[in-house]
Amino acid sequence: MTPPAFRLRQRRQAASLVRGLVCLMVVAAMAACSSRAPSPSVGRETSGPSSAKTRPYKVLGRWYYPLENARGFEETGLASWYGKKFHGRKTASGETYDMYGVSAAHKTLPLGTYVRVYHLQNGRSLDVRINDRGPFVRGRIIDLSYGAARKLGIVGPGTAPVRIVALGAPVAPSGGGTKTEYVPLDYYSGNFTYQIGAFRDRGNAERLRARLESKYTNTHITVYDSPSGVFYRVRVGRFGSLDQARAHESILIEDGFRNSFIVAE
Repeated sequence: MTPPAFRLRQRRQAASLVRGLVCLMVVAAMAACSSRAPSPSVGRETSGPSSAKTRPYKVLGRWYYPLENARGFEETGLASWYGKKFHGRKTASGETYDMYGVSAAHKTLPLGTYVRVYHLQNGRSLDVRINDRGPFVRGRIIDLSYGAARKLGIVGPGTAPVRIVALGAPVAPSGGGTKTEYVPLDYYSGNFTYQIGAFRDRGNAERLRARLESKYTNTHITVYDSPSGVFYRVRVGRFGSLDQARAHESILIEDGFRNSFIVAE
């Protein structure tokens, strides 16, 4: 028999613990998930890397909730591009932005997703990888690197109507071909867990872990070395699929952990 993902004890005994920890967890989670304010003139988010490709973030007073997967994703709208002002800076994925390379920013697609961009006016198309967040301008759906925009013929006009289609992971061409092929990405299988909170102080994280392990299975700490310092993340549960993890979300909400979220390890 498959062991339950969570081992629950009497919730009444844990109620006082939860009430005492909820406020602390909300503050800690917000601190771990916050991003730097974007440039007012451009409206972009230039935060450091995140281990969760779908972590919520806030820009210009608005929260964005990245998709958990890119399966079947298509979108039509305006494409724009960004260049020298951000050249050499860190992208949301933690990579250094190269304006002459081929990459793109999207508000909600998981970082690392490959998409095919179709220019709806000149018929050109190009495959790009999402490694940044943006554009945060109404009506625009994707922000291309200068190099990508140049290949698509968008540099001159600045914007253009496009359709973007999510692809998958690139693989070596089969049969001696030269055209890049893609395989669908499986965002539903793997090792999933819930993150309850994050601390700068290891002792605080250890104390929370010790208290939670009497209530949940697979209670553990992961270390995240971010540009703003080291964070100790407290996580609980172990699931073999995203659907299994989602099925237990109500338990955490009932226990008071409304700001917990699923991560893939």
